[in-house]
Amino acid sequence: MKSFTSVATLCLLGLAAVSTAGAQKAPAKTTKPAAAAGPTLPVDGAKVFATTCAACHQVSGDGLEDKYPPLNGSDWVTGDEAKLIRIVMQGLAGPVEVAGQTFDGAMPAWGGLLKDPEIAAVTSYVRGAWGNKAAPITAATVSAIRNATTARKTPWTAAEIALIPTKALK
Repeated sequence: MKSFTSVATLCLLGLAAVSTAGAQKAPAKTTKPAAAAGPTLPVDGAKVFATTCAACHQVSGDGLEDKYPPLNGSDWVTGDEAKLIRIVMQGLAGPVEVAGQTFDGAMPAWGGLLKDPEIAAVTSYVRGAWGNKAAPITAATVSAIRNATTARKTPWTAAEIALIPTKALK
């Protein structure tokens, strides 16, 4: 009980000191610029996938039969990164063949909503998830493709994507 009393007394004295200090002159406000935020944390591609992609492509990456294609084991995912980035940024419309099956669901354009690090994170995630084994994608690569495709305002078609040279940034 003695230690509790001592702690309680110290707390009360501290509160009294704070209330007394509050009655005194307030410290002058400074006009110094705010300190820079801490280092930027890496974006979690799995979280981006869960919030933007999983509703159609499913958490398993297996898609929805006859509607949305699988990302699991898809050459569209593990192939040319420049093509994948374009699809994520500007969307894909019309029929697309994946693993021998034709899908005709529209993929929305995420380029207006997701920043380059988020697109890099989510595309890297799907390229390495569910047994996919493709190299990660950098935000610098996404930025280069964004800059090269700024004039694009409509979703891609599978035929247009097929015409893009491999590793093309144009």
